[in-house]
Amino acid sequence: MAYDNIHVETNGRVGIVTLHRPKALNALNNALIAELNLALDKFEADAGIGCIVITGSERAFAAGADIKEMQPLAFPGTYTDDFISSWDRVARCRKPVVAAVAGYALGGGCELAMMCDILIAADNARFGQPEIQLGIMPGAGGSQRLTRAIGKAKAMEMCLTGRQLTAEEADRYGLVSRVVPLAELQAEAMKVADKIAGLSLPSVMLTKESVNRAFETTLAEGIRFERRLFQALFATADQKEGMAAFADKRSASFKNA
Repeated sequence: MAYDNIHVETNGRVGIVTLHRPKALNALNNALIAELNLALDKFEADAGIGCIVITGSERAFAAGADIKEMQPLAFPGTYTDDFISSWDRVARCRKPVVAAVAGYALGGGCELAMMCDILIAADNARFGQPEIQLGIMPGAGGSQRLTRAIGKAKAMEMCLTGRQLTAEEADRYGLVSRVVPLAELQAEAMKVADKIAGLSLPSVMLTKESVNRAFETTLAEGIRFERRLFQALFATADQKEGMAAFADKRSASFKNA
């Protein structure tokens, strides 16, 4: 399928989506989100894909939402149409998603990056939630995911003032998994994605589900949830193969079953 606002490709068992609105610094509009969601649906349905990478350009992962598209909107329509809820598709992916972020990740771009499971940043990346400067506030999870990632004090300052974080600050505050030189960003993101995609897909998906549950329940309930998933994996052929390979001192050959 031809896309107008993104580029889609596969590399082995990794599906790659590159946001591509260069004249708008990859600003997120309805058309781009619809194409991104369609690409994600296809990768999720493809048994040959074990991990997904989302990236942008060297100048911008995504510099925010498309303000020109949003400007004429009014409350009744945004509420009845449930505006921006479709942007949450990335967070609902069952397969792991790696964000490779260079340049600006602001507003919706920062929110999109935070929906991903592993966030690798180039050393020129900048993160921010500047919506307050437009008379609005984050609407795609920014005030919630940012607070969980870096704590109330820093998230409150960013959301109330629009202050941006450098890549080094984002790393120090725990917003990103790591920071790498810009020239190495794509290779590092692919290295991580390849590693994940080569593992047992059931165990990878259940592990992702378990980590995410830690933000949604108590510690005791989370531990019970983790334990049931752990026990369930002993019903898989991949558990038998993984442990047999370890005992035989060879590489495992997972069948995702």
